[in-house]
Amino acid sequence: MRTWMISLCLLCVSTAAKAQFEQGKWIVNPSTTGLNLSYSSYESTRLGVSGQVGAFLVDNAALMVGVGGDWSKDIEYYTSAGGRYYFQTTGIYLGAGLKMRHWRPESSGSGTDVGAFSEAGYAFFITGTITLEPAIYYDLSFKDSNYSKFGLKIGFGLYF
Repeated sequence: MRTWMISLCLLCVSTAAKAQFEQGKWIVNPSTTGLNLSYSSYESTRLGVSGQVGAFLVDNAALMVGVGGDWSKDIEYYTSAGGRYYFQTTGIYLGAGLKMRHWRPESSGSGTDVGAFSEAGYAFFITGTITLEPAIYYDLSFKDSNYSKFGLKIGFGLYF
């Protein structure tokens, strides 16, 4: 009996998820928890916030643009553009795109870097339009491999 109830609940969540990934829908994805943890050779651990906005141009595929910031050690800001693909009704997604970072170290000077990013995550629907979205990501730096980073982020998704 318990197995049937869990299966029924998962089926209901999957059905609700499908309706949110249709053409013409919008997504707002703030990572407001501050748990944007990452590691690279350049920096050990950092905390940051980011936000993305996107539109589903076709079913299951969204075009995304984003901004973010980090105020841990060096002041860093970035902008990004890319896309996400959601696998049917599961909520699992893959994303990729380009990112431009600008940072100013505590010492004098500044830097700019252009790179690519990829991410894999899961959109867990809390309600019909709000999700909790844990994801792992990799940022590839075109300037210097020491600036490339691997990380974990937790955000929220609002689907309209």
